[in-house]
Amino acid sequence: MTGAPAFLRANARWIGGAFLLFLLSSFGQTFFIALSAGAIRTEHGLTHGGFATLYMAATLVSALSLPLLGGVVDRHTPQRVALVVVPLLALAAAAMALTTHVAALFAVLVALRLLGQGMCTHLAFTALGRWFVARRGQALSLATLGMNVGEALLPLAFVAAGAALGWRGAWGVAAALVLLAAMPVVVALFARERHEPPAAAGAGTPATRSWTRAQVLRDPLFYVVMLAMVPPALIGNTVFFHQVHLAELRGWPATLFPAAFPLLAGFTVLCSLLAGAFVDRRSARALLPWYLLPMGLALLLLAHMSAPWSVFVFMALYGIANGCSLTLFGTLWPELYGVAHLGAIRSVIVATLVLMSAVGPGAAGLLIDRGVAFTSMLSALGLYCVAAALLMHAIARRLRARD
Repeated sequence: MTGAPAFLRANARWIGGAFLLFLLSSFGQTFFIALSAGAIRTEHGLTHGGFATLYMAATLVSALSLPLLGGVVDRHTPQRVALVVVPLLALAAAAMALTTHVAALFAVLVALRLLGQGMCTHLAFTALGRWFVARRGQALSLATLGMNVGEALLPLAFVAAGAALGWRGAWGVAAALVLLAAMPVVVALFARERHEPPAAAGAGTPATRSWTRAQVLRDPLFYVVMLAMVPPALIGNTVFFHQVHLAELRGWPATLFPAAFPLLAGFTVLCSLLAGAFVDRRSARALLPWYLLPMGLALLLLAHMSAPWSVFVFMALYGIANGCSLTLFGTLWPELYGVAHLGAIRSVIVATLVLMSAVGPGAAGLLIDRGVAFTSMLSALGLYCVAAALLMHAIARRLRARD
């Protein structure tokens, strides 16, 4: 087995293309959209609950649309799909800079969520899952660094651009970057398909029959495993969407959360790389029962500690779980269900996660409007993570026995 630098050099075209797609997905992720949530609410006269409901509805539409579109990655090359998805994402970002009506805002949110968080990540995960077998964990851990780079750099960059140009101007800059800088690179890097050498494909990798999407949807264990896979999307989006509200409750400066994002990115990078190596040595199933425990601890800490340093500890612990979840999300499904129908299968999974990313912020916003303490919600989510981790110990054994 070659070392990581040699592996990266030999596969830079495909890993680099997926890296850029993960980076571009940031413009449709909650942590980025939420940076202008306060200005959007003010300009459109929306309450916390009103904007959260609008955001939830837009994300629901994008989640329902994704299974209809996700199968295209099984029928077309990644380059061809990227040629459509990336320009449309740039157009959606430009529209956010121009929208003045709530109905238009809703349409823009649908497009950003569907194209950014939805199709960009779906295309990258599916392509990597199909291209790599023996070193799938390492390939995923390297490519998903694009998402971490986005989390580390974009919040502070957006705040700086917003201070100079206003929040609409900052979205205009984002649109230009997507179209002018990223598009040519994505197309160039994805210009050629990768084929796993037969010897590498068989090394240390158990044969997995390829399930169809209909067979997966009839598998009871699929739904139980999903209970442990939805927390990162549900929880991360809930906390980051309402970060301004939490900062106001605690009397924290508005820049506290953006300042802590680099710490989140750093721990995510480290743990993603470690998780990739672990999965390649053991399996994704072996990681499944453990990765949610740091997230549960992070939520309980944030719920009960009001000192500003708690945000940084939360980001570090969340980064541990987030790094593991990114690698796990890319490696678990091909390990369980094969790769022949991976695009169709993953489109259902991504749609579910997008749905959960909408339910969390939307439900929390409605509860905030009704006087429910946000810290109580954080405690409940933390306990959910602990319970799901315990359940996965039994499920991992069932999955091993089935194989």
